[in-house]
Amino acid sequence: MEIVMEKQGEFEKLFTDKLLTELFPEDKSDQFFELLYGDAQEGAYDIGLSYEGYQPGHLKFVFNLKRRPGKCLACNLTYGLPEVFSRHPVLDIAGLIQKLQSTMDGSASINQWQLGRAQEISKDLHIIALDVFIDEKI
Repeated sequence: MEIVMEKQGEFEKLFTDKLLTELFPEDKSDQFFELLYGDAQEGAYDIGLSYEGYQPGHLKFVFNLKRRPGKCLACNLTYGLPEVFSRHPVLDIAGLIQKLQSTMDGSASINQWQLGRAQEISKDLHIIALDVFIDEKI
């Protein structure tokens, strides 16, 4: 249990909001909607990345889809997004995974990742889980 708590603290210190914003910059939302609709202003939400926690062999991140003022964040806008996110060149989830790997500096290696379904938290926030499975070096 002590090793789990130590690793948990290690990852919390590593995956700060500042680092995650560097790895997944705020302007990705505008780039995403520019490519998708031809106009960034057509986008209904801003996309951010947050670290949610550690369990042995598993890191949990979340894409936060925050409603833009005057826009509607309806379920039908976010339902098919995990599949879109996984392949979209601007979001480049595979590239993000490589960046996450490089930040771990050999303490763990990523062996798989998976996006969850879009979930409605409120009318202003939907989330998509990014589960990262790791092999840990002890």
